Amino acid sequence: MAKKQREIPDLSSELRADIVEAPKVINEAPGIRIYGKVIKSIIYTMDVAVIANCNADAVFAVYPWTPNTKILEAVSTASKVPVLAGIGGGLTKGLRSATNGFFAEEGGAQGVVLNGPATDETIESVRQAIDVPIIYTVTNDQVDLLKKIDAGTSAFNVAGGKNTAQLVRWVISELADKYPNFPIIASGGKTDEQIQETIDAGAHAITFAANGITEATFKKKMADYR
Repeated sequence: MAKKQREIPDLSSELRADIVEAPKVINEAPGIRIYGKVIKSIIYTMDVAVIANCNADAVFAVYPWTPNTKILEAVSTASKVPVLAGIGGGLTKGLRSATNGFFAEEGGAQGVVLNGPATDETIESVRQAIDVPIIYTVTNDQVDLLKKIDAGTSAFNVAGGKNTAQLVRWVISELADKYPNFPIIASGGKTDEQIQETIDAGAHAITFAANGITEATFKKKMADYR
């Protein structure tokens, strides 16, 4: 006889009712275990108010400026879940990325993220400086993935825009022989259908954006107050 699935009880309060929730479809992903914690949903934001009021499993703290330890400190203070911290890889590279990685680990980050332009030499420098996982961002199919792994990459973050699901499938096919279950994080897109396609393609965990959530929530509350 099939065992009936029990409904999950929900505990909340009036003051914490407006949390930012990850799309429920992300629960379909298998997840990645980082230091014993299974991570499926990863919120992609630098808004500390959103970080403090969301139910994501982890925070993707990546932004388009030179990594700054004060910014990481603010994110780490606000976050109740693991932080995956951006440490450069483009203009910020080599020893500077390695130094950023060291301070990120010291600041409590449970993983570091390198941008697509990061060279094998930069990955090697970071690996020598830190112990936490290195996540390398894949943006196209011109990357030698095996060399990135040999250099010290622990997981791939696939960010191919509208072609993300297709790029995930490519990554999996490239690694199938040697690394059949290599950890893959991927951007999910804007709809449940896009997220499900990315999961079906083989992604283990999904990042979702939180653009404009603070402003939208503020607007709604102000309308209620009026």
